[in-house]
Amino acid sequence: MRPIAVPSKSVLRSLVLVILAWAGLSCIGNAQQVTVQIYSGAPVTVSAADIAAMPHQKLPLDAHGKSVNFEGVPLRLVLEKAGMAFDNSMHNKRLTSYLLVDAADGYRVIFAMPELDQGFTDRVILLADRADGHPLDNKEGPLRIVVPGEKRMARWVRQVSGLKVVQAQ
Repeated sequence: MRPIAVPSKSVLRSLVLVILAWAGLSCIGNAQQVTVQIYSGAPVTVSAADIAAMPHQKLPLDAHGKSVNFEGVPLRLVLEKAGMAFDNSMHNKRLTSYLLVDAADGYRVIFAMPELDQGFTDRVILLADRADGHPLDNKEGPLRIVVPGEKRMARWVRQVSGLKVVQAQ
């Protein structure tokens, strides 16, 4: 019977590094887009390139005691790109709808739809892709929700992966 050849430690380390790098690149690739679903309609994929091409706004905000200049697209515009209409029809059903935001790590938050409608508020909630003139790093982005005026940053979602408009029951 022949002995089984066992790879050296350096070969095993190299193999582990290759697997980890591949897994990391897969995660980054998936995070370069956001899936948007309006009610029970078909999901629409909006890429980071789509978002980069949309009109951006800059918001100087305080993030954990540090002044940061976020740049991004009003969240409302991303929803409009996927087919959501924000107009004078924002009543009844729409007033009891909400936006469910999903993050890559499973974190989830909601926004009432009127929070995103210019007919109800002057506040602009951003889907940010830049901070202080640079793309968001892997920990924060590539896409992040920033909400001006909130005392706690609990709804400032990092690594946004999905947006879904849902009708409350």
